[in-house]
This record gives sequence, structure tokens and C-alpha cells, in this order.
Amino acid sequence: MLDGIDQWVMDVISALGYLGLALLLVAENLFPPIPSEIVLPLAGFLVGRGDLNFWGALVAATLGSVLGALILYALGRWGGRRLVLRYGSWLRVDKKRLDRAEGWFRSYGDWVVLFARVVPVARSIISIPAGTARMPLARFVVLTTIGSALWNAVLIGAGVFLGANWALVQDWIGSYSNTVLVVATVAVAVFLVLYYFRRER
Repeated sequence: MLDGIDQWVMDVISALGYLGLALLLVAENLFPPIPSEIVLPLAGFLVGRGDLNFWGALVAATLGSVLGALILYALGRWGGRRLVLRYGSWLRVDKKRLDRAEGWFRSYGDWVVLFARVVPVARSIISIPAGTARMPLARFVVLTTIGSALWNAVLIGAGVFLGANWALVQDWIGSYSNTVLVVATVAVAVFLVLYYFRRER
């Protein structure tokens, strides 16, 4: 039985179909209470039930993801850090998270936009430093589309596979997020050690 945000997401998709799914993914980029870990597996459940088509759901979700990312990109590009932090409470962005995302962008360049799209929380925030760094718009859109499509396909597919148990995806994402953070921390540590020894030589 659905309750709270789950029921609201179900009502939106049931009423508006693919348009509703796209709008939910736009909102997911901007507002904390609408996580893709709920929206996408639930959409997958509806695909498995025959209410939606898999490819239609994937296109709608990816379009919504890209549009939401573009709003944050524009905010970073034309508003700058000051405006972003001013409205950070609405965007689930604080100074610490923004500093971290900007650090990733400086360290790994444009490609971090692609890889961050499959990391919870980071997948939205990374659009802001891409904007403040004035990353070329076409490149931003291409990398965001690829990363978003991958994330959306996996979560929608999980919802199809799990059926009525689609809500289990939220638990999996929590474990996945922790794993990603550990792997990223180890990778950065190894990079710093190798960089140090290279300089010493």
C-alpha cells in the first residue's frame, strides 16, 4: 500500500502519464522531497503492469532530468555562487556541498558531469559548478543526457524486475551510495600518493 510521497508520485504519473514523469524528474533535480529513487522504480512498476512503455518512460525521465539539470546549470552560469547559496535551502545545496562539487569539477574536468549523474545527490549539484565554470552548453547537455539515461534505465529496469517490491530499490541505493563514497575516497587517496611520489622523483 502506498503512502505519502509514493502515493503522490503515483497520482501524478497516473494523471499525466509520460508528461507527469518528465515533470517529476525536473522537480527531482531541484527539490529534496522528490528523490529519483522513488519516482523511477515506481515508473518501472507501472511499466511492468502495462500502464507505461519502457522506452517512453526512459525518454520522458531523461528529458525531465536534462531540463532540471539545465535549470541548475543556468543558475550557476548566470547567477553565480552568491545566488545559488542564497537559495540553497530550496535546492538542497549548502556551501560544503557546493565546494565539494566545485572541487570535483576542477580536479576531473567536464567528464565529472557524466559520472556524477549516477551518484545520488551529486547528480543534481554537479550542474551548478558546470554552469559557474561556463562549461560549453552542448557538451553539458550531451554528457548529462548520457549519464541520466543510464541512471534512469537502471532504476526503471529495477522497478520492472521487482514489481510490487519496487520500494526495495531505495535500500539498495543507500548501500550503493556508501560504496561509491568509499571507492571515491580510496581513489582520491591513491591519486594523491602517486602524485606525491611523482613530484618527489
